[in-house]
Amino acid sequence: MADDSLMTQARSLWQTLAAAPVTFPSGTGAHVVASAESQMCPPSWVGIVVLGDSAIATVPTEAAVGPVEHVLSRLATESITRPEVLGSALPVRAMLGPATLAYVSRDSFVPSPSESAVERLHPDHSDLLALVKSVGAEDADESGIGEITSPAFVVRERGTVVAAAGYRWWPAATAHLCVLTSENARGRGLARLVAASAVDHALAAGLLPQWRAMPVASRRVARALGFREMGVQLSVDLDFARLEPTDPT
Repeated sequence: MADDSLMTQARSLWQTLAAAPVTFPSGTGAHVVASAESQMCPPSWVGIVVLGDSAIATVPTEAAVGPVEHVLSRLATESITRPEVLGSALPVRAMLGPATLAYVSRDSFVPSPSESAVERLHPDHSDLLALVKSVGAEDADESGIGEITSPAFVVRERGTVVAAAGYRWWPAATAHLCVLTSENARGRGLARLVAASAVDHALAAGLLPQWRAMPVASRRVARALGFREMGVQLSVDLDFARLEPTDPT
């Protein structure tokens, strides 16, 4: 029952982010909709989200709906977000992802036994900003820690913040988790420690915690906290001029 509820909430989120009327099919397959304002992907890209056995996708124009839906309908649902499969079926210029989507309920959440070591800071606190500056721009951007709307939950070593977590409020009462650990403090369980506090805060606020990740290490942290991997997100930049039109008949 809890898993069914998580799936319903997760699908509601991504249907909202599609910014156009679309629902996940009741069986397998994918529904494609035109949405110039889609938040599932960068502007003018194709956004694909698989949750469970079905998928939704947004394309920037009505003209692209038929050709993209035709291609996706010929693929097994589990193959839709595989770059090598999609790249051989569509004129792909670039991709972002795939990223695994994981969610957790209060019942399945596994808290950290050492949360007393975690400190709470304002998201604009200078000590948090120092952590962000200490890592590479790619790591900082990937973590999303600079965009959190919640308090920052941090751990210090010798007075310096070495790990931080928080979340950004997303539509459909969702808390999008963001975690960052300094390069010399990784692999010691600090990400799990600070993330546990952020997840607990989100659940207490009645939000659905979402963990979106590509690295294996990040996915491992999520699983340790009780998150269930439920789907995959992929953004695709297509060369629409080379997209083969479908036969209207």
